[in-house]
Amino acid sequence: MSIVLDGKSASEATEQDLSQRVQLLRQKKGIVPTLAAILVGSDPSSATYVRMKGNACKRIGMNSLTIELGGDTSTSQLLEEISKLNENRSVHGILLQHPVPNQINERECFDAISLEKDVDGVTCLGFGNMAMGETAYGSCAPAGIMRLLKYYKIEISGKHAVVVGRSPILGKPMSMMLLNENATVTVCHSKTRNLVDLVRQADILVGAVGIPRFIKSDWIKENSIVIDAGYHPEKCGDIDLVNIESKCLAYTPVPGGVGPMTINTLLLHTVEACEKV
Repeated sequence: MSIVLDGKSASEATEQDLSQRVQLLRQKKGIVPTLAAILVGSDPSSATYVRMKGNACKRIGMNSLTIELGGDTSTSQLLEEISKLNENRSVHGILLQHPVPNQINERECFDAISLEKDVDGVTCLGFGNMAMGETAYGSCAPAGIMRLLKYYKIEISGKHAVVVGRSPILGKPMSMMLLNENATVTVCHSKTRNLVDLVRQADILVGAVGIPRFIKSDWIKENSIVIDAGYHPEKCGDIDLVNIESKCLAYTPVPGGVGPMTINTLLLHTVEACEKV
C-alpha cells in the first residue's frame, strides 16, 4: 500500500509552531509578520489564491494586505508599487501573484523585489543563491515539496529524480533543490526526446509541466515517489493518478498534496523574514 503524501496534514502540523513564533515576535519585539500580496488584473483563479493565502495568514496570527491593481497597469506603475513595499518596514514579505497581464515585464518586476522580502523565491538573485547552497528563500512550491518529502522521511540522496517541466518558479528550482540533496536529476521539457523512457527511470518523479494528466500512469516506475505539482480546473494535476496506489511507494494527492505546502511555505518564509528584522 502506497503512502499518501498528505500536504494538508503536514501543513497543519507546522501551523501551531508558526503561530507560537508569531506570538513570540508580537510579545518580544512588538512586531507582527506581514505579507503584502500584489494582484494585477481580474483573473479569478489568482484572486482565489490570494484570498487563500490571506486566510492562512489569519490562522497563525500574521497580518496580510492586498494591493489590487487594474488590468491595464504598466510595468512602471507596478515597479512603483513594489518599491513602496520594499521601503515599508512593516512589510516583511512581498508576493507578486503570477501571472500578470501580458503588457507587464514580469521578470523585471519579480527582480525588483528586495531579496530580504522575496519570500516567494522569485528573484534571479534568490534563485542563484539557492542553487549555490547559499541562504535564500526558495520558490515556495518546490520548497514546499522538499519539506513534504522530509516530513514523510522520504530518502532523496542517491535517487534518480526526473522533473518534467522547466518553469522559473517550479521546474528549475525543483531540480536545483533535489540536486542540493544529492539526487541525480534529469530535467525534461517540451523538446525532450524519449520522454516516456526517461520518466520510467525515475525513482522520484515530479510533474510540473502544466498540462492536465499529461504524464500517464503506465509510464511510472514501480515503487517510485510520485509528486504532482499541477492543479487544473478539472480538479486534476499533471499526472494521471488512476491506479497509482498499487504501483508507487508514495504519491501526492490532487488536491491536498503540493498546494497546502506551497502556502504553508510562504507563511514560514514570511515569519523567518520577520525574525531577521
